[in-house]
Amino acid sequence: MTVPLVAAAVCPHPPMIVPEVASGAAPELDPLRAACDAAVRRLAESGARSLLVVGNNSSTVDYNFPVRASFARWGLPEPPGEPPSLPLSLSVGEWLINRAFVPIPAVHRRFVAIGDGTPVDECAAFARRIEPEGPWALLAMGDGSACRGIGAPGYDDPRALPYDEAVERALASADLDALTSLDPVLSAELMVSGRAPWQVLAAAAAGGTWRATMEYSGAPYGVAYFVASWEREL
Repeated sequence: MTVPLVAAAVCPHPPMIVPEVASGAAPELDPLRAACDAAVRRLAESGARSLLVVGNNSSTVDYNFPVRASFARWGLPEPPGEPPSLPLSLSVGEWLINRAFVPIPAVHRRFVAIGDGTPVDECAAFARRIEPEGPWALLAMGDGSACRGIGAPGYDDPRALPYDEAVERALASADLDALTSLDPVLSAELMVSGRAPWQVLAAAAAGGTWRATMEYSGAPYGVAYFVASWEREL
């Protein structure tokens, strides 16, 4: 991979970020939506000619564009058409892109779901195989732990807060080593969906100097959400 990554963003993918899914509860995530919009807009303004969106799923799948976001599982109509429906992580990514890229510039888009159990070295190997069309940007979709309190999907786990704090520090400082060192086993136990996409990001960003901005960090539903922007300096 000789073409440099010029910008990156990290966003979460709760289905309730889509106002039509959240319905009356939509205003609760307005700050998160605003942060995601800002981060993805930075990608649109980076000058990248290719955009890779990486999210999680049960297995690794490389989706050929065109694709379509689907929130049918959460009560919205299934969009018509032939393109394959994306999993949740990539559906939210596509939804965010369509909000920020207005009008959508001539940017080649690629969507890849990385299997939840993908080992660290395979995440890095995938990053090395990326063959972007010109300067490119990466949008890594993923949530932190889902064990932040008794109302969380994974109930309360005392390991969750230290884990999420470490991820927040890593994203806020573009600490590639810290992201690479995230333990797949612990991540799975804490129901973290972002571990593999973050490790793809860390491998793709190697060799660059980055200016990182933390746009958002919180756990409004017992699930940790992070929004970060990285811009290449050198």
